[in-house]
Amino acid sequence: MILREFTVGPLQVRAYIMGCKDTSKAIIVDPAGSEEYLAKAIEDLGLELMAIVNTHGHPDHTCGNERMKQLTGAPVLMHKADDELFREPSVVAMFRAWGFEPAPPADGYLEDGQSLQVGNLSFEIIHTPGHSPGSVCLYGHGVVVTGDTLFIDAIGRTDLPGGDYDVLMNSLKTRIIPLPDDTLVLPGHDYGPKPTDTLGGQKRTNPYLSQLL
Repeated sequence: MILREFTVGPLQVRAYIMGCKDTSKAIIVDPAGSEEYLAKAIEDLGLELMAIVNTHGHPDHTCGNERMKQLTGAPVLMHKADDELFREPSVVAMFRAWGFEPAPPADGYLEDGQSLQVGNLSFEIIHTPGHSPGSVCLYGHGVVVTGDTLFIDAIGRTDLPGGDYDVLMNSLKTRIIPLPDDTLVLPGHDYGPKPTDTLGGQKRTNPYLSQLL
């Protein structure tokens, strides 16, 4: 697997290019800033972008969708719950006050248990509500892209529209902790002491995970 990591946008989102070496097909996860740079990186890697994937609908993660779609022609995919919530007028007004315009509607929906095919690669969509109703993680090939569900030594906030701490903790307990300990966690922000860690490492040092064991 080809994997490239970038920090982009006003809130320092972690974006990921994930590509198949055999077929040159790729996806990009949360391209929320520096879209021209990311599109050039995809081109320089010799990859064809198949989809723009959002781990959730918060505007710091979706603000690059429209421009990335213009540059690449790739469809935008996210969970239906977030696509609907973050287009509600009251929620749009809240984030507009923060300086974010609403993203266009998604072109397709991600569903729990879905296998997202990227050439010869396959990533399982894991629905992990709590940070937002439609938060998802992508798991496969030794990595899990967690968005704002799980950070290194922390978890996502739950005080924004649709957030629920108890629901998030249940998602972590039932959907993330059972993954293999050697899985590399790729979070949506670099908020911890290091950018990435194994899930086993996080079970030892992340206080939110350790209390669930």
